[in-house]
Amino acid sequence: MPDSDQMLAFLAILRTGTTLAAARRLGVDHSTIARRLTRLEAALGVRLFDRSPRGLAPTEAATALIGHAERIESELIAAAGVSAQGGEATGPVRLATPEVFGTWLVAPNVAQLRERHPGLVLELAPESRSISLSKREADIAITLRPPPKGRLVARKLTDYRLGLYGASPSLGPGSIASPADLSGQRFVSYIDELLDYPELSTLDQALPGAMPVFRSSSSAAQQSAVAAGVGLGMLHVLAADQDSRLQRILPDMIEVRRSYWLVVHADQQRTPRIRAVITFLTDLVEQMRTAL
Repeated sequence: MPDSDQMLAFLAILRTGTTLAAARRLGVDHSTIARRLTRLEAALGVRLFDRSPRGLAPTEAATALIGHAERIESELIAAAGVSAQGGEATGPVRLATPEVFGTWLVAPNVAQLRERHPGLVLELAPESRSISLSKREADIAITLRPPPKGRLVARKLTDYRLGLYGASPSLGPGSIASPADLSGQRFVSYIDELLDYPELSTLDQALPGAMPVFRSSSSAAQQSAVAAGVGLGMLHVLAADQDSRLQRILPDMIEVRRSYWLVVHADQQRTPRIRAVITFLTDLVEQMRTAL
């Protein structure tokens, strides 16, 4: 019969990807984690992880076990005096976000979360690729579209804006007074083939026919290129308006709106540490709504 220590070891491996990292997270030695996993697999009669280049990859049996293990984890937290109604949320929460949301919104304000919950450790993964909550690559994801049907709970978090920007020194007053003045300009954009979210690519929507001279899968790299005078680019207003090197172009004429969605696995949405981060994100978006 599996015990709670084995289930917690399983969850730690799932969340960190290696037995060594799981051991550090739980404060035990590596051999203890390996032994608990071996005993859990023997008790269940299944293999829970396969080795992959990125570490240990969960099998289908592991995916089926996650909900049961997390319910045990929640009960143990509640028994220790932490409940969803009160007390202090503790432990790690991995948050996957698009690059700009994580870098320009979450990271600069994470001290607010620390003040509320000193025992909670936020693991932020700001990337342009999509993250699988079903495979437990993260606990919470901010996405650019709602997920397909499944055991995921999603809600729209907020809209955000993208505008056309150029390097401030190279744009004299009135140099671009209308869309017609953009003819012959150089542009930067995304590498479409490397985008998991086509919603990130907005240049074609804003300026059909624009030909980029520089492409990158990174929003930050594009912003740096625009600031260096490589070309004009459709950038996130949240990030670009804070960059003194940049000047917005035709703000009343060129703007694209997109949406951020908050996604969490159905089995985790009531876990105290998950609820704490969701509340933090909801409050943060409300504070920053005009900047988005």
